[in-house]
Amino acid sequence: MSGKHRAERPMVPKAEFTSYYGKPILNPPTWQSPDIPGYLFLGGLAGGSSLLAAGADLTGRRALSRMAKTGAVAAAGLSMVALVHDLGRPARFINMLRVFKVTSPMSVGSWLLAGYVPAAGVAAASALTGRLPRIGSAATAGAALLGPAVASYTAALISDTAVPAWHDGYPEMPFVFTGSGAMAAGGLGLLAGLPARARPDETAPARNLALLGVAMETAAFARMEHRIGLSAEPYSAGRGGAYVKAGQALALLGAAGSLLSRRSRIATALSGTALIAASAATRWGIYHAGLASARDPKYTVVPQRQRLDERAALKD
Repeated sequence: MSGKHRAERPMVPKAEFTSYYGKPILNPPTWQSPDIPGYLFLGGLAGGSSLLAAGADLTGRRALSRMAKTGAVAAAGLSMVALVHDLGRPARFINMLRVFKVTSPMSVGSWLLAGYVPAAGVAAASALTGRLPRIGSAATAGAALLGPAVASYTAALISDTAVPAWHDGYPEMPFVFTGSGAMAAGGLGLLAGLPARARPDETAPARNLALLGVAMETAAFARMEHRIGLSAEPYSAGRGGAYVKAGQALALLGAAGSLLSRRSRIATALSGTALIAASAATRWGIYHAGLASARDPKYTVVPQRQRLDERAALKD
């Protein structure tokens, strides 16, 4: 035997996170794409647009008001279609309105939509026809009042699950969703400045809302990823990570374009489109990241062990 030291080979293989019969520890959500990520995105767009519409009315921006109100009711209607399609039968949505359970995000969300959609519809109809302005103003105020809840309750809906990437991010997720909704609504509002007859500062509130949304979503998402640690991996890898990165890039491009190209209608339209696409990409990224975290046992096992170790250290 030579004098050189020979390193011992580990006889025990590196641990792998598996489960009995190769099945995941958690049952992945049965929600389907594009129904559910579309539902998450459209709800944020609708809620943010109603807020923007109320601000446009207060500042006398009629073109922006019509665009925001039309976008709000269209997004809300499509979100309802996506939800009902995922549920399978319209009767299932109606059944959720039989009771009101404050501890259930789905129950609260169903009642929110039941009140918001008619208000948004009346506001849009009044703006487009010019009739019943007082009723239209009341409906606009009602939709604006419910708008923030409509934009953010879906964050509580997904956080109230055992899916690691969603549940672990529950403190920041409502801010991510609200910021994303504001960004999309601001992007849609930028399109109101396209007609030649639109006033030069028609889209100023939309631009401000979009920039606020980009800042809020970016800050909240960064804080969430930093805080939850391992559970945040699916937000930067795989299909979910690809969507999230695309959303971040589009958000920066849209924000920069809205600041630097205020007098160019084409550039403004491109900026608005980029901001809407950024919001949609973020929702699709969150959806796919959640599915990935539910399928891989390590995102359930490792954080549980870390929490147990932390509690044991505190007792000692």
